[in-house]
Amino acid sequence: MASVEKFPFHVPRLEELAGVLQNGLKNNFADVQVSVVDCPDLSKEPYTFPVKGICGKPRIAEVGGVPYLMPLVNREKVYDMNTVAKQIDLPGAFILGAGAAPFQTLGINAEVIEVKAKGRTGKYNFVTCMRQTLEKHYGDKPVGMGGTFVVQKGKVKIHIMPPEFSSCPLNSDEDVNNWLHFFEIKAPLVCQPVFVSRDPGFDLRLEHTHCFSHHGEGGHYHYDTTPDTVEYLGYFLPAEVLYRIDKPKDTHTFGRD
Repeated sequence: MASVEKFPFHVPRLEELAGVLQNGLKNNFADVQVSVVDCPDLSKEPYTFPVKGICGKPRIAEVGGVPYLMPLVNREKVYDMNTVAKQIDLPGAFILGAGAAPFQTLGINAEVIEVKAKGRTGKYNFVTCMRQTLEKHYGDKPVGMGGTFVVQKGKVKIHIMPPEFSSCPLNSDEDVNNWLHFFEIKAPLVCQPVFVSRDPGFDLRLEHTHCFSHHGEGGHYHYDTTPDTVEYLGYFLPAEVLYRIDKPKDTHTFGRD
């Protein structure tokens, strides 16, 4: 049975979070609007999620970790999302996010934080800017966030993994980058981010975002490549609890970009 550890996140009021993100994002984007709104129907395009919202007992689960993929893959590490939903005390949960750090909710509609950002003027990508803003403001009170955002205009750099796991040990970020396949893809892109302002000692991947589209492109989001024209629209919610499942005993820090 995989180990399960729990940690209660600091959960600020939505209005407070909106103000914090507004102040932080304006240092990285030319036009920023952050507000608290009713969650739109996410079952409609462009999202096409199987539920209408991202609200209801939101929590983050980090299952396994990069050390199970590299230097060499551990093929014994296979996870059933139905089992994960039970391990986080939310059987039947709606699970979204990048594979290594999903965000679970009951999938209902309520209030969320809406973020609109246009014209990147700083060096940080959309997710990193939000995460670092929260870390700077809340310090040693970790805040976890999840949700979805759409790259409405512009292009982004992404990677996908090769069809086969590496047979040669990957021992550095350089090794990992030489193994992965990188591409530039175009909007509109639907992204599912999960990010934590600060690791409270659970060997977390602090941010992880995957994206898909209805024109056949997708992958692991890195950053936009068209800062002058990029436009983001996102809906986010703070998580109440972190569940750390099957944490690797032997760890390292590469391969987490």
